[in-house]
Amino acid sequence: MSKFAGKISVHAITWGQEHIKAMEEAARLGFRAMEPWPSFALQYADRPDELKELLDRHGLIMSALYGGASGESGRRFSDPASRQSIIDYNVRLAKVAAACGAGHLVFGPGGPRNAAATLDELKTAAETISEAAKRTLELGVKACVHPHLWTELQDENELDAIMEMCDPETVFFAPDTAHLTGAGMDAAEMIRRYKERVAYVHLKDLMPEDARKEDFPMLLGNEALPVFCELGLGPINFQPIIQALMEIGYTGWMTVEIDQSTSTPYRSLEICRDFVEQQLGIPIQGVSVSQ
Repeated sequence: MSKFAGKISVHAITWGQEHIKAMEEAARLGFRAMEPWPSFALQYADRPDELKELLDRHGLIMSALYGGASGESGRRFSDPASRQSIIDYNVRLAKVAAACGAGHLVFGPGGPRNAAATLDELKTAAETISEAAKRTLELGVKACVHPHLWTELQDENELDAIMEMCDPETVFFAPDTAHLTGAGMDAAEMIRRYKERVAYVHLKDLMPEDARKEDFPMLLGNEALPVFCELGLGPINFQPIIQALMEIGYTGWMTVEIDQSTSTPYRSLEICRDFVEQQLGIPIQGVSVSQ
């Protein structure tokens, strides 16, 4: 049986604003690559070599940065007035990423989600994504569309429309196992559907529905939103997802991510690490992490 040929990274989001602690503890857990907070990375926009040296000091390399329409409250791909701001923001991120040896930006949509996107909104979003993606690709950094619950790009029909409207040579796909599943999609099927464009992956789980916190801060109407949890503690079956990635010959990054720890960041990522290694059979240092 073939083995997963991709590379494992870890997201720094679990540690919040404790960026140095994130590096220290991720390295202690055995991770060799990290997706840092974009706001932290941009502190080094004028001296990216220092950020690379900081990662090097902890035995880490940068796998990607999270960009897109995120980073500013209320900014959306579907708002033509935000286009230049989004382009400028992602170019700044791409310059830092490229200087640190990373080749991907995760293009997160804007939020909060008010309603399903209209065709006109999707057309505008696709134009903005395409233009920003062209600019980042000129710097050697691929823009990877990342559907996200509670945002302007959440549902399957919206993802399909964006992918159809955007050039496959310029705009890529970053499936997130929890966000796709939470929106009612089959993550493995979406990976197969866009097999030529899958360029980055977030590995993430959802809290079982009957255990989701009622006081989670982001609300839609009167219903609490799903809460993400450590890998293996939720309902997602990851084996078919890994199988789909192997079927398409994926050799890129798969970044372990949990937004909020149920104990401590170290313990949460220890659980995730053990799940990846013991249940999925993927050693986190099993494949060379050279870019």
